[in-house]
Amino acid sequence: MNDKVYIHEYISITKQNRARYMQHIAANWSPIGQEQRHQLCYGVWGVVGSTGHWPQVVNIWEEDGFAGLAASFRTEFGNATLQDPALAKWWAAAADLRSGGLDRLLVPHPDTLGIEALCAAGTVGEVYAHELITVLPGAAPQFLDSAVEEAEAVRKRYGWQLIGAWRTALRNDDECVLLWAMPTWEAWAAVEHDLSRDQDVLLTSRSSAILRRERILLVDAPLSPLRIGRQPSKADRTDWQD
Repeated sequence: MNDKVYIHEYISITKQNRARYMQHIAANWSPIGQEQRHQLCYGVWGVVGSTGHWPQVVNIWEEDGFAGLAASFRTEFGNATLQDPALAKWWAAAADLRSGGLDRLLVPHPDTLGIEALCAAGTVGEVYAHELITVLPGAAPQFLDSAVEEAEAVRKRYGWQLIGAWRTALRNDDECVLLWAMPTWEAWAAVEHDLSRDQDVLLTSRSSAILRRERILLVDAPLSPLRIGRQPSKADRTDWQD
């Protein structure tokens, strides 16, 4: 049973700063978040520009449920600047690397593993498929049940592993996020090839509850936990101006 809550972020990167931002968020923020807020880095990825917005980064953070998130929000917003004063230098450095973003709060399907369990299992992908799915109002829990149930058939046929299945909070249960780890680029290509020939290889793709489905590809940042098999640590930190 996964009782965590997740922050999902689309981050818009300025100029050629994607690599610098990914290092800054993983090495310079995540150890602080772990220590001060018990916030774990679930993943940091660069978006494959040919499949989505560019340059863009996706971050996902694992929180100690809504109670833990409430405590974190109090730390962040309980002051006049609406930013933790202790992180003023970090925010200033990040401001030069990004222009804004769009966040969601995600509630996991009960069978979705947390990041520590995924790392312990050696879960990894050469590339990841990230799906944002709009469903009929109220249908998100049932859609996730179906996706999780059918994922094993996709893994056996193509090697895609469904590592994340979430529904968006603060909505009317009409949006889901799926994250697939794929062993190779060829494993991704095989699915897209079959989908292009109208084969229902993702199984849930023809669900009558789906109103919109958008898939983009992601590649791990150098310090993303699924790539290094652990959380980023203080030893990974760099000068904030590097």
